[in-house]
Amino acid sequence: MTVSAYLFLALALVPAAAAVAAPVLTVSAAQQRQLGIRTIVVQPAGAAPIATLPATIAPPPGARVAVSAPFPGVIRQSFAVSGQAVRKGEALASVFSREVLEMGAELTRARARGGVAKSAAARTDQLVREGIAAGARAEEARAALKEADADVSSRSRLLGLANADPATGLYVLRAPIAGRVSSTTVQIGSAIDGMAAPFIIDAARRYAVEAQLPERLVGQVRVGDRIGLAGGVTGTVTSVGVTIDPQTRSALLKASVPAAPGLVTGRSISVALFGPAVAGAVTIPASAIARIGGRTIVFTQAANGFAIRPVTLVSAGGTSAVVTGLPAGARVVTSGVSELKAMGLAAPAGN
Repeated sequence: MTVSAYLFLALALVPAAAAVAAPVLTVSAAQQRQLGIRTIVVQPAGAAPIATLPATIAPPPGARVAVSAPFPGVIRQSFAVSGQAVRKGEALASVFSREVLEMGAELTRARARGGVAKSAAARTDQLVREGIAAGARAEEARAALKEADADVSSRSRLLGLANADPATGLYVLRAPIAGRVSSTTVQIGSAIDGMAAPFIIDAARRYAVEAQLPERLVGQVRVGDRIGLAGGVTGTVTSVGVTIDPQTRSALLKASVPAAPGLVTGRSISVALFGPAVAGAVTIPASAIARIGGRTIVFTQAANGFAIRPVTLVSAGGTSAVVTGLPAGARVVTSGVSELKAMGLAAPAGN
């Protein structure tokens, strides 16, 4: 009988009777170090991947803010580029605007008018108290003073909101929120229109994930279910569409994930959907799985080496897999699996 046939027969007998021990490969501690073998403790599976879908990173609702230009002008300096992280209040660009100069001159004139109106109101009040002028004259003077004060206040507020210096004609565009600049149309020397949005900033705390959920999975995926992205990033489903698109036969799924390196608005990714795991299932790294003799197996730590343990693959997604046939708490090999498989095919298992 060949070696691989021996192993196949041994593996086939393992699930047939609990009393039959799994084949064991004898591996010394020195060999384990040489082969770079590493193990982890198997954990019960709380959820299992049910599908992997193509998806797109998008900004969550209310997380995208347009930085508008309050006055038309010319970009003097740019301090931020697309993709740059910015703090709230950080300067993005400085703009020279003729309108800021004109607004400053109008503010000066308004203050002068306010001073005249204040003096006139004081004089009129004095004349009314002396009985020289009618009370209506005093009311007219106070109304003119309020109008002048309102004009000064309005122009001062506009210049303040724009971070503008009326003496130089410059104003500064600042980030209204902390986040990342997702797009910018700014070029030094270029003109911008009033109320244009030369910068778009996305809040850096979370991102949304949008995917098309196949019709067969509608009803299986629910709000609150877990999703997984490459790099160990996890999130939760926030909404599942109730309308099937007649062309794609799918519904829109949205999820929320925390900000992480590599997550950029508009990027295409793959997302794993997780559902409840079957009873007795455990989660292991996908790197722990091998195939010998047509069977799916893992290597578990034994007293003098590693046992070849057949398992049933329930689901796999990304870097993890869910299997049955393996007790929680067992130590499974995650690195050096191919070397152990080669040893198992090269020599009879067991002692």
